[in-house]
Amino acid sequence: MEYVEPSLGIVNCIQAPVCECLQYHRKLKDYVKNLRRIRDELNSKMDDIALRLESERRHVGKAPRKEVENWLKNVKEMVVEAEDVEKKVKKGRYLLRACLGKLVDEKTQELQKILDKAPSVSDSLKEEVSKIGVWGMGGVGKTTIMKHIYNDLLEAKKFDQVIWVTVSKELNIEKLQDDIASALKEVLPEKGDKVRRAGQLLGMLKKAKKHVLILDAVWDRISLEDVGIPEPTSSNGCKLVLTTRKEEVCKFIGCDEECAGLPLTIVVVAGTLKGVDDPHIWNNALNELKQRIGGVEGIEAEVIERSKFSFDHLKDEKVKHCFLYCALYPEDFDIEKDEQIQCWIDEGFIDEMDTRRQMMDKGHARLKRLEDNCLLENAYDELRGECVKMHDAVRDMALSVITSMNHPRCMIKAGIQLKSLPKEEEWAADIEKVSVMSNSISEIPTHLSLAKCQLLTTLLLQENPIRSFPDPFFSNMPCLSVLNLSRTLIECLPDSISELKNLTALLLQWCVRLKHVPSLSKLQKLKKLDLSYSGMEEVPEGMETLVNLRYLDLYADSLMEVPSGLLPKLSRLQYLRFHRETSIKAERVVASEELEFFWGRFKDMDGFKKFVQSIPCESRLNEYFLQVGLDYWTHPEEDRVIKISQSEIRGDEILLPIDIQQLDIPECHSFRSLNDISCLKNAVDLRNCNIWNCRGIEFVLSISSFSSSSILFQSLEKLSLINLPGLNELIKVEGFASAGSPVLAPTAATFSHLKRIYLKKCSNIKKLFLHWLLTHLQILEEVSVTNCEQLVEILTVDDDEEKGTEKIKVYLPKLRRLRLNSLPELKSICSKSGVLVCDSLQKIHVNYCYKLKRIPPFLPLRGDGQPYTYAPSSLKIKSSREWWESLEWDHPNFKNVLQPLWQEKQYTLRHFLRNG
Repeated sequence: MEYVEPSLGIVNCIQAPVCECLQYHRKLKDYVKNLRRIRDELNSKMDDIALRLESERRHVGKAPRKEVENWLKNVKEMVVEAEDVEKKVKKGRYLLRACLGKLVDEKTQELQKILDKAPSVSDSLKEEVSKIGVWGMGGVGKTTIMKHIYNDLLEAKKFDQVIWVTVSKELNIEKLQDDIASALKEVLPEKGDKVRRAGQLLGMLKKAKKHVLILDAVWDRISLEDVGIPEPTSSNGCKLVLTTRKEEVCKFIGCDEECAGLPLTIVVVAGTLKGVDDPHIWNNALNELKQRIGGVEGIEAEVIERSKFSFDHLKDEKVKHCFLYCALYPEDFDIEKDEQIQCWIDEGFIDEMDTRRQMMDKGHARLKRLEDNCLLENAYDELRGECVKMHDAVRDMALSVITSMNHPRCMIKAGIQLKSLPKEEEWAADIEKVSVMSNSISEIPTHLSLAKCQLLTTLLLQENPIRSFPDPFFSNMPCLSVLNLSRTLIECLPDSISELKNLTALLLQWCVRLKHVPSLSKLQKLKKLDLSYSGMEEVPEGMETLVNLRYLDLYADSLMEVPSGLLPKLSRLQYLRFHRETSIKAERVVASEELEFFWGRFKDMDGFKKFVQSIPCESRLNEYFLQVGLDYWTHPEEDRVIKISQSEIRGDEILLPIDIQQLDIPECHSFRSLNDISCLKNAVDLRNCNIWNCRGIEFVLSISSFSSSSILFQSLEKLSLINLPGLNELIKVEGFASAGSPVLAPTAATFSHLKRIYLKKCSNIKKLFLHWLLTHLQILEEVSVTNCEQLVEILTVDDDEEKGTEKIKVYLPKLRRLRLNSLPELKSICSKSGVLVCDSLQKIHVNYCYKLKRIPPFLPLRGDGQPYTYAPSSLKIKSSREWWESLEWDHPNFKNVLQPLWQEKQYTLRHFLRNG
């Protein structure tokens, strides 16, 4: 039987011409090779088309045509058949070579035909989806989904612009137009007819070329033409995506997709029972939910009841009040955390405690509780920092609670583009809190009478372009406790302000035009007065009588003087802040026992020393920024900061608080080193030191074996030295037999916590770190050196040590960033006799260091002695190409390892001009 198959093969081949059979027989390997080539080419084509189609589907919205799907299916089948043919060839007998060759050739031709019919991607796609609508009830997760898509689109960079705009409940075409223009970094004229504004916005969006416009939280139908949004088409490549609670909005605009679900309710309820593992409690919660939902009709009402379950489980009534207060802000508003807590304190939702810091801590604990219960969300704003926000579905629940009879009557019309105050009939007699913040109200009608609002306690008018108030406006508000007029355009407050005898908080932040506040002498209950960033040139009259004042912010650059005798009378102040333009004299401020926060600039050292001496031993002063001398702006990076700027001041004249954390010394020319400030030896908490523009500085510290009172800077984390022309050493060591000896070197506490060091324009220094000091710098993370004309070496091994044959290891295990810029004499990062070990490096930036010819090996060796086989992928090296290619390498493969991590530095015109 074993001869049957070859015999049949021979018979089949005989039917073909003899020459053809011989060719199939002799060139079987060539036919197989050709089959594999065509098969691989077809596979690659199939993968390319499949990947392109998937990419277009995800990022552009296009779907493949049916014939393309069929082509891909046929290719997969043909590839399988080709693989079967190859298997037959491997198992085939010698006598079958001709027959197998024919089979391979036929299959190759079939593969070629299907390859020739491969579609192009552009012809294989259906008409792309240009408008997408995501709809569902509140809390479905529409915004969350869109945020992920938004971030993906930004990262993919498939579009010229990706624009996100939140529309919110009260649709205002002008605001929507302004928000879109702002997202494009453009500005529409404030006034103009709708058609003209729409035309201008249309031009801006067309200029944005291929873009995606995401409109979040659309509540009503929008005419794209009225707004000025171009119709998305395949020709312009634009996309429109919107989220809404109403399906009809999607249909009106002509969107294609929709969704539904209810994750928010699950998250909120689960957050309420977080950490509870008793099944009885969970079963009881389930029964409560069923009872709540059974008593209401409609999906939206069910969502509110589910969310209200979490609110009711807060138990503490003051925590509930804190939560409900967040609903006074506009929808989708990012609320700065500290600002929110300050408001809770102003409202009395946080009980009086020994210190204001304790009250702030209590507020943060409540915020955390509300976040854990999923009633508030974490947010971040680039200008304001850490924030919270309330989901619009949770806000709906909060508003429903507020309107119930069990809570104070409120009127909330925040952020809805009102151009005038609500009508008189809307101000009910039992109303207690009113929020009309963040609107477009510019005028207060003179005929508006609020005489019936006798119970009003809170009035929030901030962020409105209000220019003035009628004189009697505040006359009939006897219970008013909190008044916020921040970020308005008022120039003077009406005299009726003086009648608000129950007022506890008057907030006038960023009222840049404000010049006059009437007498405050009758406001005996006032605890907080905030005039920061206002236009006030004088302190309001009658302030000396405000004996209950706890919080006073006078951070206004137009306020030059503080009346003599005022501040000592305000003995209960916990918070006091002045602008650096305001000069404070010695007799006008002392550190009272209750003062916790103080910012101010003293005219001279005498006044500063008197203030420091007045700080009680058990002081509550835990945050301060004290300046002496010239008005020299400094950014405080720590809680407790001193800035001294007097050119001829001597070190022995300076007195510093023992708990100082940051010391800034600009324009002081009498110091040789910080040792001149003898009291610094007691500053064990000093973390940050910045010295600049001081001609006399020769070294930062002097450490002597003959002195037991050396300043060690054992807690210092950041050191910045700028424009110190006399600086020739970082630390001057005296009296030690060998500074390089680990036994005889200065104590290891020196700079032992240093993380960042910055040198700039220190033209006299030649060597930065000696080896004995490097052994202390075990947590050093960043070194930046710029424009130091004579600097030769960064890390120096002493000459005596270089005579030895064994290289000395220099360990910098935490070093992440090394920046070297404009160092014309720099020849070495680390001495040749030293071995640098720092495998945490992430950035090496080198610019204009043309004498530097070597990067010291810093990567770990392989176990078998072969060096530098890998480098961490996180490492980035930036320099000019010229410098990189001029480097000399200790080991040839060291460059090979680093080469993939190197990037050419792109220089700007500003860079060339600055560096000559």
